[in-house]
Amino acid sequence: MTSAKHAPDAFSKGKTPTFEVSARESLADHQLRRNLGKATKTIRGKRAEAVGEMPDWEELREAGRALKERTMRHLDHYLVELEESVKRAGGHVHWARDGEEANRIIAEIARSHEAREVVKVKSIATDETRLNEHLESEGIEAVETDLAELIIQLAGETSSHILVPAIHKNRAEIRTLFMRELGLDDLSDEPEALTEAARLYLRKKFLGAKVGVSGANFAVAETGTVCVVESEGNGRMCTTLPPVLVTLMGIEKLIPEWRDFEVFMQTLPRSSTAERMNPYTSFWTGVSPESGDGPEEFHLVLLDNGRTDVLADEIGRQSLNCIRCSACLNVCPVYERTGGHAYNSVYPGPIGAILTPQLVGIGKPGPDSLPYASSLCGACYDVCPVKINIPEVLIHLRGKVVRNHQDNDGLKGKLDPENVAMQVMAKTFSDRRLYEAAQRLALIGQWPLARSGTIHRLPGKLSGWTATRDLKALPKETFRQWWKTRKNRSGS
Repeated sequence: MTSAKHAPDAFSKGKTPTFEVSARESLADHQLRRNLGKATKTIRGKRAEAVGEMPDWEELREAGRALKERTMRHLDHYLVELEESVKRAGGHVHWARDGEEANRIIAEIARSHEAREVVKVKSIATDETRLNEHLESEGIEAVETDLAELIIQLAGETSSHILVPAIHKNRAEIRTLFMRELGLDDLSDEPEALTEAARLYLRKKFLGAKVGVSGANFAVAETGTVCVVESEGNGRMCTTLPPVLVTLMGIEKLIPEWRDFEVFMQTLPRSSTAERMNPYTSFWTGVSPESGDGPEEFHLVLLDNGRTDVLADEIGRQSLNCIRCSACLNVCPVYERTGGHAYNSVYPGPIGAILTPQLVGIGKPGPDSLPYASSLCGACYDVCPVKINIPEVLIHLRGKVVRNHQDNDGLKGKLDPENVAMQVMAKTFSDRRLYEAAQRLALIGQWPLARSGTIHRLPGKLSGWTATRDLKALPKETFRQWWKTRKNRSGS
C-alpha cells in the first residue's frame, strides 16, 4: 500500500499535502486501482438493481431531501427536544463544541467505570475527533469491531471509504495481516475463514468490555431513540453487552419524528449496501433497568466541531443532509482511480470534498484542494438519496477558495485578468445583442487562426486550452442567422 496515510485531524494543523500530490501517489499504485475498480463496479451494479425495484424511488429521494432540509432549518429546536427526550428515557446528554471536548467527555466516562478497554462500532465521528488516539494517551485501548475497521486498525491505516473502510485491500493482503497481527500460524484467504478469525478475536473483547462506544445513523428528537444500521452484528453486541454505552453523534444526524424512518429505512440500505434492509438495525431509547436488557447507563455526546459554521452557509449547508450511504463514492470516477487516502480526510470522495473544507475552514492547502477533486460530472448528485447537489457546492467552495486566496495575497480590489474576463463573458452571455455582436467579432478574429474549420493553436495564455485538444472554428453562419433566413424563405 503506497497511498499517503495521514491523521484524520491533520487538516486542522495544516500538515497534509494537497489532493493533487496524494492522488499522484495513489495513481501509481496499480494494485490499489485494481482493487478499487473491482469493488466499486460490483457495488454500483448491486445498488442499481436494488434501487430499480422501487417505483417511487425519486419520490423517496425528494422526501428525504425535504425532511433533512426542514431539520437543518429548525436544528436548534430539534436538538433541545432530543436532549429532553433522552433524559426522560433515563439517558445522559453531553454537548461538545469540538473534538477535543468530545474526547475528554468520553475518556472521563470510561475512567469513571475503571475501563481499560472499550469496544467501538459505527462511528466516523470518532475518527473525526481522533478518539482512539486520545483514549490511548489515557491508557485506554479502543477496539474496532467492524470487520473492515478492524482490518485498518490492525494495519495502522486510516479509512479509505465511508462504508467499506478497507476497500483498498484484497483478501490476500488481509490474510497476511491477520496472520501477523492475530498470531495465527495458518489461515485461508477465503472470506469465511477471514471473518471467522475476526469473530473469534472479537468475541472475547465483547464479553469483557465495560464500555461500548457507538456512532449513530439517526437520532429521533421526538422519542430520544438512537439508531445504528450495520451488516455484521457487531453493532448489536456493542450496544447491548457492555453495561455502559456512549454514543458520539454529529448534531446533524437528527430526524424529527419516529415515522421519518419510513423514508430513510428504504433509501439508506439500498444506497449503501444495496440491500432492501440491513441485516442488523438497532434502536435504543435511554435505558430499561426493569427489563435487564441492554446497557445500564447511556450517554449521548452531541458533537458540533464546525457544523454550526456549515449551517450558516445557505449553499454549503446541504452537505449536512448526508446520511453517510457512500453512494457518491462508488460512482465517482475520481475516487475510483485514487481511493480514499488521497483525500487525506476522514470523509473521502465527493461528500468529503465538500464537507471537510467546511468543517475545518477554508484557508489551508489540503482542504482547499478538495473542491477541485472532481470532474463535475454530476453522477454523485444523481445517486444521492437525499439529493445533495454536490456539484453546486463544489463550485461554491471553489469560489470561496479563490476569494480567500485573493484576500490573503493582497489582491482584493485589484484587477485580476481571469476574473475580469469571466465577468465580461457573464455580461455578454446574458444580453442577446452583446452575444450576437461578440459572435460577429469572434468570426473576424478567428480568421488568422482557423484552418479547415479547426483552430489548432490559440495565442498567449489561451494556448493551454489547445495544447491537448483542437477547437472547432465558428461557422460562417450562426444558428440564429440560419433560422432567420429559413423563416424569411418560407414566408412565416
